[in-house]
Amino acid sequence: MTSTARLSTPFTARATAAEIVEGVDLTERRMIVTGGASGIGLETTRALAGAGAEVTVATRDPARAADLVEEFSGSGRGTVRAAALDLADLASVDAFVAGWEGPLHALVANAGIMAISDRQLTPEGWELQLATNYLGHFALARGLHDNLRAAGSARVVVVSSGAQLRAGVDFDDPQFDRRPYDPWTAYSQSKTAGALLAVGIARRWASDGIAANALSPGVINTNLQRHLSDEALRSFGVLDEAGNRIDLPHYKTPEQGAATTVLLAASPLLEGVTGRYFEDNQESEVMPGGPEPITGVAEHAVDPTAADRLWAYAEGLLARR
Repeated sequence: MTSTARLSTPFTARATAAEIVEGVDLTERRMIVTGGASGIGLETTRALAGAGAEVTVATRDPARAADLVEEFSGSGRGTVRAAALDLADLASVDAFVAGWEGPLHALVANAGIMAISDRQLTPEGWELQLATNYLGHFALARGLHDNLRAAGSARVVVVSSGAQLRAGVDFDDPQFDRRPYDPWTAYSQSKTAGALLAVGIARRWASDGIAANALSPGVINTNLQRHLSDEALRSFGVLDEAGNRIDLPHYKTPEQGAATTVLLAASPLLEGVTGRYFEDNQESEVMPGGPEPITGVAEHAVDPTAADRLWAYAEGLLARR
């Protein structure tokens, strides 16, 4: 953390991504949004391109971004293109990195999966949630380091979750090789890992002009919940008996859910800010993790010692490929 004073902004928790970048000119800024074809990723892409940026949607199925690409074609604003990226497959990450040329002003690590019911492994033998939500983004950021540095002033934005409050990284068994697999513990661990990725980048790349921050977008009905059973969704009160989704009062729209991401990626208010965690467009309070807190960031998710240990762990995994 660069300061003990929490940063505040004039934006409310219900501000939209478009409101965050109103009056901000992102012309000639080149940005990547992983998972930018749907949900809050789509609204992140739309806001950044609407402010003039050249945005690449990195997604497993580039065809899903076709409408978004068309929306900005000849619009007189920014541009949107799509490129293939599967974060759970390091060969795909390598191919994406190899295909990127020139400076990169912002990398938005937005893509993710949640609460896979059974333990699944990637081709490298990594637990799927940790691989997708953290390790793939680690490999992507590290592979694009020189491009970020070439921008002169670049930002890495990691979309974490309030779930980081529930579990730290189990360094003794991060892949659930020995402990019983639990989908929510695995998800929480992966989101803590994402927050620690931002801390790790802040500790290593600041001298290269690269800032990194993490965030919770809030609770939004998106296809992130696609792996949850109807029974689970009903237990959360977000699915009626007819199978229709219900937006609870505290839920945000995708446009509101994308706001904090866009704040960190593009707002002049965040110039020079690095290694911090945000929610509802404000810097979060650091507090002990556990089952009770529903807001804030856990101490274990911004702990520099844990960030360094996780960085070394990820580098070791990549070296053994």
